[in-house]
Amino acid sequence: MAAPKEIEIKFVITAMPSLKQQLAKLGFGCVTPPTHEVNLLYDLPGRKLRGKGELLRLRKYGESWRLTHKARGLVGKHKSRAELETGVSEGEQMDGILRALGYRPVFGYEKYRSEWSDGSGHVVLDRTPIGDIGEIEGRPKWIDHTARALGVSPAQYITKSYAELFFEWKRRYRQKALNMTFRECGGRAKSADATLARVPRKPKPAPEFRPRRA
Repeated sequence: MAAPKEIEIKFVITAMPSLKQQLAKLGFGCVTPPTHEVNLLYDLPGRKLRGKGELLRLRKYGESWRLTHKARGLVGKHKSRAELETGVSEGEQMDGILRALGYRPVFGYEKYRSEWSDGSGHVVLDRTPIGDIGEIEGRPKWIDHTARALGVSPAQYITKSYAELFFEWKRRYRQKALNMTFRECGGRAKSADATLARVPRKPKPAPEFRPRRA
């Protein structure tokens, strides 16, 4: 059976409050309020998954855990990739299982995410250590229709991953952070292993969409 496909685009959020108001006017409902999310990406020695363009992620969203595998993506106007995902009852135990199989955390990132839906697709609003970013996920025509209604043009579509955006931010501002966490992007770096259990400080608001200097 073919794995379900995730089709999405990202975009920079310039004004979070007005975007929420616009979503409500368009008939979107808030499915989940802003919730802390912690992600760890795992790989084998030699970064074998990365070499194949694949991803293995353990995510904690609020009190829920999920394990996700993503295949190599296809990038055009939108980003599309096959995705397999399952719920996990004990994240720390899954971390131990992955390590026993030879996987190790190679990158961690966190954000505060709220989810909105109109019943046909999803818009998520992320407050991240490097700025406010939105995602629109659904069928291609629905993505374009929703983006247009929100004032997002195709020229503003972003198809890069959070890891790619983070490393661009690092190069631009010459930062030493190893992971995209609020604490590290403020100037203090730790290894990805520490991200699993750490509770970060409250993020600073980013009203303008320019990558935030640490």
